[in-house]
Amino acid sequence: MKFAIFGTGGVGGYFGGKLAQIGEDVTFIARGKNLEALKTSGLRVDSILGNFLLEKVQVTDSPRSLKNLDVILLATKTWQLDSAIAEMKPMLGERTAILPLLNGMEHIDKLRAEFGGHVLGGLCRISSFLIAPAHVSHVAVNPHIDFNEWKQEASPRVDEILSAFSKIKEITADTPPDIELAMWEKYLLICAFSGVGAVTRQPVGVFRSNPESRAMFIRSLHEVVAVARARGVELTEQSAESVLARIDQTQPDMMASMQKDMMEGHPSELEAQIGALVRMAHAANISVPTNEFIYSTLLPLEQKARKKTA
Repeated sequence: MKFAIFGTGGVGGYFGGKLAQIGEDVTFIARGKNLEALKTSGLRVDSILGNFLLEKVQVTDSPRSLKNLDVILLATKTWQLDSAIAEMKPMLGERTAILPLLNGMEHIDKLRAEFGGHVLGGLCRISSFLIAPAHVSHVAVNPHIDFNEWKQEASPRVDEILSAFSKIKEITADTPPDIELAMWEKYLLICAFSGVGAVTRQPVGVFRSNPESRAMFIRSLHEVVAVARARGVELTEQSAESVLARIDQTQPDMMASMQKDMMEGHPSELEAQIGALVRMAHAANISVPTNEFIYSTLLPLEQKARKKTA
């Protein structure tokens, strides 16, 4: 299959790199120092499941130059979505699938409104990031990717994509029958994990062990469940309990990517993760006081970081 990786960071670099490693036709889209490093040195991945180096990769800074694509693997940060949408338009062929791996839930509505049936639902689980241009570090979480058509219909293109990912022994790939529910289940975890981690500025081992911050985490989970159910998604209280059990098994030094960005003074996905929940709650007339507190506390830090990069 012919893949384009739109967003060659920790997520796109890892999943795109593994696809290229098994011989799929993969082109990375990158800019600046990342582009130059990919051109001159290839892609390096340090991973808990085994390091690898792709000495030569296909890479471009011109998305519109890519044609006849089977899959666009969209792995940008959520605040880059609008520009990505504009740049993806010339890339689409009749059968091109867009597989988004962004955090949050608002992006899927925007993508489906713009591109309709080209868009699959998708999510991934991995802890990876760039430590230098074209150098990915995968530090935790066995890589997992889920995707499917939005409304549970049989799909040859989903079968083809699944076949490609299934050749990669380090990645677990699945096609949940209800991809919307699967995405909300991930959002349930990442919203509470990111929010409580960022507001306490502590790794998971600390905030899950402190009675007060643990209670905050649990309240955040239940608020996400309430908003999902108001939107017709069948998250349950058992879903929240399952996330809490997973958090209790997570290695204690783990931090969410949004938390890391905020602690380092960088722009983060606060709006896509916590802000989005507050907006969806207001639209559904649901009370989410814990997440409103987290959002209002973190928003000045986010605004300060964005002024630095404006």
